Amino acid sequence: MSTETTPPPTPTFSPDLAQHVRAGLSKPFKALSSMYFYDDEGSRLFQQIMALPEYYPTRTEFALLTRHQAAIGQVLRPQNPDEHFFLLELGAGDGLKTKILLRQLLESNARFTYVPVDISEAALDGLAASLRAELPALRVEPVVADYADALRLMASRPGRKAVLFLGSNIGNFFPEDRHAFLSNLARPLTPDDRLLVGFDLQKDPRRIRAAYDDEQGVTAAFNFNLLHRLNRELGADFDLGHWQHYTDYDPMSGAVRSFLVSTRAQTVQFTALDWQVEFAAWEMIHTENSYKFTRPAITALAREAGLHVQQIFTDEQDFFADVLLQPA
Repeated sequence: MSTETTPPPTPTFSPDLAQHVRAGLSKPFKALSSMYFYDDEGSRLFQQIMALPEYYPTRTEFALLTRHQAAIGQVLRPQNPDEHFFLLELGAGDGLKTKILLRQLLESNARFTYVPVDISEAALDGLAASLRAELPALRVEPVVADYADALRLMASRPGRKAVLFLGSNIGNFFPEDRHAFLSNLARPLTPDDRLLVGFDLQKDPRRIRAAYDDEQGVTAAFNFNLLHRLNRELGADFDLGHWQHYTDYDPMSGAVRSFLVSTRAQTVQFTALDWQVEFAAWEMIHTENSYKFTRPAITALAREAGLHVQQIFTDEQDFFADVLLQPA
């Protein structure tokens, strides 16, 4: 009888993820990008976060869009009511808030195609299925891609492009990266195109902090999922029993910052990379920023990116703003 055993399967991984992890965990202050939160499980956890009582941004923007749906629909569509346009949504997720605008546009007989863009194919499949059931008259072209690729793809299409970047996603960028991101969004757009971007506004710092460290622990699970992903895709051996989720808020910079904290000195192996990383006790991995904005800061950011603020839509409490931008 043979005593040979089958070796465990080698993890399959994205070269981009591997390169990012090597670079980020080799820094003096270790850091990983929040973009890697959003695998299928991360997208599912974020749906739970949006339903939390502490997490005000989603329900606040939902109320904002409900309140201003007719006005927003009017400024997104071309002046000629018979002209077809493309409504692109970057990071579409489950489309819960966007359905408010989609229904309004359909009811006003707008001629358009909805193009949801997301890096999660599972999220887009779920969205497409729900749209077929709820809005069967809607023309939908889902695109699994990153934002830059999707905009380059759509730039060659004739007619107006109205681009949605809802939620508070713009706040996840460092200031210099935020400028580059908005500039890259603006570059393929024509003066006839429009961009609607969500900005979480500065408010009571206690309310802000609670939104990123809820009592149920869902935001912690969302943060920990990054380590689960590295274990699965890069063959890492993070022991989550020796890690903590930590969040703070700095009102001076407007930044909420999230971290994963090593509670002991430990070595993490990455078998797929033939590499290991040393962590000191209480050393942190910076995983996410979520900046909060003032109106003057939004105007300055738009101007530096070659955009002009056309209109600002806010909720009754002035917690959140959806800002209509036009390429200069």
